[in-house]
Amino acid sequence: MSAVLPPLAPAASHRSPWWLPGGHLQTIWPSLFSRATVGEPPRFRRERWTTPDQDFIDVDFLADPPDADAARPLLVLFHGLEGSSKSGYAKAFACLARDQGWSYAVPHFRGCSGELNLAPRAYHSGDYQEVEWILQRLAERRGGPVLAVGISLGGNMLLRWAEESGASAAGKARAVAAVCSPVDLAAGGHAIGKGFGLHTYTRMFLHTMKPKALAKLRQHPGLFDEERLRAARTLYEFDNVFTAPLHGFRDTDDYWRRASAKPRLSDIRIPALVLNALNDPFVPGESLPKQSEVGSHVTLWQPPHGGHVGFADGKLPPGVAMKMPTSVFGWLKGHHH
Repeated sequence: MSAVLPPLAPAASHRSPWWLPGGHLQTIWPSLFSRATVGEPPRFRRERWTTPDQDFIDVDFLADPPDADAARPLLVLFHGLEGSSKSGYAKAFACLARDQGWSYAVPHFRGCSGELNLAPRAYHSGDYQEVEWILQRLAERRGGPVLAVGISLGGNMLLRWAEESGASAAGKARAVAAVCSPVDLAAGGHAIGKGFGLHTYTRMFLHTMKPKALAKLRQHPGLFDEERLRAARTLYEFDNVFTAPLHGFRDTDDYWRRASAKPRLSDIRIPALVLNALNDPFVPGESLPKQSEVGSHVTLWQPPHGGHVGFADGKLPPGVAMKMPTSVFGWLKGHHH
């Protein structure tokens, strides 16, 4: 029997506890101290898919219950920057899918599954072609509805796919949700490229992104300027050397402009939820879209608190970080028929 989901209000109108003030604490505390699963940790089985350009991605499917019934709903999660099926939010959504009797899949962006990919490229915030190929392949092998959620970078990518696909998106996904996504990449990139964000979040990301890029250079000598990459201290500088030129953009400014979902949200023609806390240190509140800018298919949830993929439940000792996943899953479940 499916578990009963609580009402949607927790994330739509979330307020953090008094002892957890500010977007930084509301981001860091849940990531460090909240438990990520309900009951037994989810078990995954992995498939390796050959991409059209003869590279590969790894897709992790929920192994319990067995994914034998192609008619049951499938929830697809697109992870955030340097995320994976091991990320806390991925495990949380896996538990919800398992409890509801849904199938569940986490496609890994190239280089994020624990093994370096083969092609002279990685992944980026606007890679809607990759999302299209993944969702097309999943839709073709299923008889039941497909719904998708993207976290941070993965959410912006998912929205860009919905924008580019227009009405044809309905043939691959019933509805999509983007959680804490940097829909204005320039605003987000500059926000974490200075002050506290530079010394915490940017440093954390570059700690894994630089070694991967250097490994890519060993695969493909001459791909980019090694000295400039080693010297990069911000995502803007990293993207100028690596992300932008490897994926067909002129420079960081061109990449951030063309890959941002915000300017074209009104092009979406399937139900889409865009959830952003107004105090998210990665995504400045003043950069977020207004309902009048996004069209009738897009629902905006912009609670005052929550941080970046935080939404702490306020319990001490820390409880399970399920408030955001539960309410987003509930919204998606309302659109799967």
